[in-house]
Amino acid sequence: MAEEPKETNPGFLNPVAGFGVTFKAMFKKRLTEQYPEQKKTTAPRFHGRHQLNRHPDGLEKCVGCELCAWACPADAIYVEGADNTDEERYSPGERYGRVYQINYARCILCGLCIEACPTRALTMTNEFELADSSRANLIYTKEQLLAGLEEGMVDTPHAIYPGTDEQDYYRGLVTEAAPGTVRQVAVSEGESPEDQEVDA
Repeated sequence: MAEEPKETNPGFLNPVAGFGVTFKAMFKKRLTEQYPEQKKTTAPRFHGRHQLNRHPDGLEKCVGCELCAWACPADAIYVEGADNTDEERYSPGERYGRVYQINYARCILCGLCIEACPTRALTMTNEFELADSSRANLIYTKEQLLAGLEEGMVDTPHAIYPGTDEQDYYRGLVTEAAPGTVRQVAVSEGESPEDQEVDA
């Protein structure tokens, strides 16, 4: 018969071994995060809050295809597409995302929506402070997600760069808004030509 292995650590030493871990930790330097006074820098590819991007002239990259909503495993994205017109154009193509919402009470920040987006309209920023005291405030709308205007951009809606088409935008041939580009009246948002004249 084979001999049974001898027990090298008697049962009464187990609690002592456990306390040994505690005593070792007592003399180590404590690592305390001074948040929110000192915010830790995130990794470059950190998955944070989403952002809807624009073309260099200010038109939106989102075409309202809803592929991001289909790819989302948490059902956190809601998109409603609408048709562009020459009088009210939000993106270079036929359609744009009229309604775009992300529910951060559901979102698991997995990034599958980013992979599904065919136009690179949706990306993720390094912003991680998303906590709130209200569930309603965790539903971010298109206005909150849309990237801000940079130099050379005109706010939507406005006409596409003269002499170009949708493909030219995705080839990177449009680098800024055409001289003289003005914002169109957003009739679908309840604006009227009289409102635009007052703003001017």
